Amino acid sequence: MTAAIEVDRVSHRYGTREALKQVSLDVQRGEVYAVLGPNGGGKTTLFRLISTLIPIQEGGVSILGADVRTDPVAAQMRMGVVFQAPSLDHKLTVRENIRHQATLYGLSRRVTAEREAELVEQLGVADRVDDLVETLSGGLRRRVELAKGMIHRPQVLLLDEPSTGLDPGARADLWSYLGRVRSESNVTVALTTHLLEEAERADRIAILNEGVVVDIDSPDALRASVGGDTITVVADDPEKLNRAIGERLGVAAQVVDGTVRLEQPDGHQWITRIVEAFPEEIKTITLAKPTLEDVFIAKTGHRFWLDTEAGD
Repeated sequence: MTAAIEVDRVSHRYGTREALKQVSLDVQRGEVYAVLGPNGGGKTTLFRLISTLIPIQEGGVSILGADVRTDPVAAQMRMGVVFQAPSLDHKLTVRENIRHQATLYGLSRRVTAEREAELVEQLGVADRVDDLVETLSGGLRRRVELAKGMIHRPQVLLLDEPSTGLDPGARADLWSYLGRVRSESNVTVALTTHLLEEAERADRIAILNEGVVVDIDSPDALRASVGGDTITVVADDPEKLNRAIGERLGVAAQVVDGTVRLEQPDGHQWITRIVEAFPEEIKTITLAKPTLEDVFIAKTGHRFWLDTEAGD
């Protein structure tokens, strides 16, 4: 079967800056797929290309077989899009916003009324359809955004940083709806996010860093790829300790943001070995199970959160 989304060797430049470098990925039908990366990593550029907001410079993108470059209208009809920046008209009611979107897709009044009633009930805003959007909370506005994106019953739902500005309760409601849409309607959900805990909910994750896909797999498989428990050591001279660990204990470590990090099976046993070998050099030492941030560090050599330029 044709993949829901296919991205084939896509590169994109803003002047001399290369935002995406030969990015390839495929989102299978019925998946919840997350593109995870820090700000400035290229996520928003990729989202804009897939959603036809900006033209493709190099490579190809297709939505359920429809080529974004040569047949953008067909691609647009197959997907619903929820943007990071609000797209609602705050001076219109919930109903008016939804019906305006339906008109753009050429839906009849009868079909619009049927789908609107179904969506507002599913999303828990049926009692607010005649309220102005400006009176709604951030969580309710996001639900209306979803209703707009789903009014034409797309097979692919594309979301850019969907949890931005939402409190934990609204975030949980959002994911509950996405899970229901996937299971009940077999809608493919693809999203960009810089939130590690949000990416954990996906079936597969593409890690994007500085415009390059560094790995793609399920959250469990990505964590397993780290190779064991994560040991973090704080020392006065981390570079010296890093070299000494390699020479004396014969294991690979690395210095990340001024701390020495290494991954080893049976990490609790290695805690004892390291402390006994370097009792004077160590200030603190901690042990943790691998996280997605550990995966990111292992793949890129630096922490997930760095000072980066705004936008990507």
